Amino acid sequence: MQTLEHDAYLALRADAQVLERDRHGDKVLVLGDGTYLKLFRRKRLISSTAWYPYAKRFADNALALAERNIPCPVVIGLYRIPGAKRDAVRYKPLEGQTLRQLIRSGADTPGLRERLGRFVARLHDAGIYFRSLHLGNIVLTPGGAFGLIDIADLRARTRPLPRNRRQRNLQHLCRDEQDRAWLCLDGDTTFDQAYRSQDEEMNRR
Repeated sequence: MQTLEHDAYLALRADAQVLERDRHGDKVLVLGDGTYLKLFRRKRLISSTAWYPYAKRFADNALALAERNIPCPVVIGLYRIPGAKRDAVRYKPLEGQTLRQLIRSGADTPGLRERLGRFVARLHDAGIYFRSLHLGNIVLTPGGAFGLIDIADLRARTRPLPRNRRQRNLQHLCRDEQDRAWLCLDGDTTFDQAYRSQDEEMNRR
């Protein structure tokens, strides 16, 4: 990770647009060149983030997803910013719209639930456990592929996920009430059937 002195940090973020912030400060910035800067706050002096910062996890997860041909942001820099008490990752964003944006704007397309079910099954078969799996973090790219964003909270295993981890991750996908309503619209089981079908297909290989 590159140490970024405070003046250099201020210069980097000059003319930046703030996309996300909370009571502790800025979280995600769009820089002048269109790249994103995601900031991570250290919550405790003694924690796992001291030896494995979230910015580094983000970068490692981007590499793991790319190795599995899963679209995701492209990391171009990792920074430690002592003056702001932050770590940061700079990346090129994944082009497209999140499924949550598409659905809530009325731009839902036929077959989307089925494709999503197959995509999530492929993630699990590829060993991907994404705690922040929800429709706001799944992107439909201009090329029609599904990809993932906000990937710091992700684990990449070398083997397919066991059943209990799959079930827990599917529960994460249904935590948002509106997301859950779309996935199971009027008792629609398309997503579940597609997930099971893809999983069975992978197990036969």
